[in-house]
Amino acid sequence: MMGRMTRMTGDETRTAAPAAARTPSASVLPEHPGAPARAWRKRLLVVGIVLAALNLRPAITSFGALLEEVRDGLGMSGSVAGLLTSLPALCFAVFGVTAPRLARRFGPGAVVCAGMAAIATGLLVRPFVGSTAAFLLTSGLALAGIAVSNVLMPVIVKRWFPDRVGSMTGLYSMALALGTASAAAVTVPVTDALGGDWQAGLAVWAALAAAAVLPWLPFVRERGATSGKGAPEPPRRDGQAQGESAGQAPVLRITRSRTAWALAVFFGLQATAAYITMGWMAQIFRDAGVPAGRAGLLLAVTMVMGVPLAFVIPRLAARLPRQGPIVLALGVSGLIGYAGLYFAPAAGAWAWAVLLGVANCAFPLALTMVGMRARTGGGVAQLSAFAQSTGYLISIPGPLLVGVLYQHSGGWGLPIALMAGLLVPQMIVGVLAGRDRTVEDEAAS
Repeated sequence: MMGRMTRMTGDETRTAAPAAARTPSASVLPEHPGAPARAWRKRLLVVGIVLAALNLRPAITSFGALLEEVRDGLGMSGSVAGLLTSLPALCFAVFGVTAPRLARRFGPGAVVCAGMAAIATGLLVRPFVGSTAAFLLTSGLALAGIAVSNVLMPVIVKRWFPDRVGSMTGLYSMALALGTASAAAVTVPVTDALGGDWQAGLAVWAALAAAAVLPWLPFVRERGATSGKGAPEPPRRDGQAQGESAGQAPVLRITRSRTAWALAVFFGLQATAAYITMGWMAQIFRDAGVPAGRAGLLLAVTMVMGVPLAFVIPRLAARLPRQGPIVLALGVSGLIGYAGLYFAPAAGAWAWAVLLGVANCAFPLALTMVGMRARTGGGVAQLSAFAQSTGYLISIPGPLLVGVLYQHSGGWGLPIALMAGLLVPQMIVGVLAGRDRTVEDEAAS
């Protein structure tokens, strides 16, 4: 499947595939006597990746669907609600940077397993704490689990599936989009079915996270040598190039790479748009006169657009020498969607939801470029941690600023103008990040 890909994927597989050929156990899973056992464990890992991806956004979109009820229940102001919508980006930046170090010490499987347990605990506890401060803290616990898993997913895909980065990234991104959309679509109906209790409506998502813990349990005790910033590296064999050894990765100075910076800013701006959308879009429609249930469904439409496109875009991106055209197409879609949201939010609601859903597919594109802009597992680990942590730091002010503008202007004109304005630099840095080069070469030079 990946053999049909053009030069871009070739850069990726020419480093990964030879290592796999030299080391039959190129995955970090320990060798086992029988091939069926190895195949079973690899299938279990795929299940674990999918279940983990399903849990990486419901903590956010379920809150967005019930934002008004949570605000009334806890007595939040618009500015505090804006802080809550900025909390994911803050937690992803703060905790995401710790993921490589944790993976080196405990193994990536153990870290992802602990992350799923943290998500389950945070989602179960936070609706019942009774105060805004405690709601923030318990949300932070769930978001910390999401943060470390966010960073390690591209690493795990690159390490365990080096010849299927595009298809596995697409599968993971598709599952992430499905979980995001599902939480947006069914949180309000489930809350209504539970007697209108928003606390129970938020807490039900803990069950999905608890289920995601199970497939990672067999991998908790598997560590192995690590490559760079957390990617487990296969044992080195005779004749293996020095540049591929685990010891080379820690000296990579990622901040010297212009591509790494461009990718980090692109990641940050697309995350800003995504968290504004997840946190505020349903409220925009509700303020335009759309019923709460339909507003949640419109948010779900925006999120569900990522299900098919998250599988298509990584495969398409891997076939192109440059990803700039995809960046521009997604950006133009977002500009049209924001214009419609400004001029006719209720009349064209379904069209704007679809267009903004297409624009939000910059996330799987960013993940794919993380895997394509580095040649080695260690390089991907460092680039993933740098791009995501830096990007999420960049995205922190956006949702908070939207809340402040909304509260002080009394409408959505200024917030929507801000959202549209941020798409312009996003397209510029996305084109730069999509150029045909690797961070290893740039850092070395």
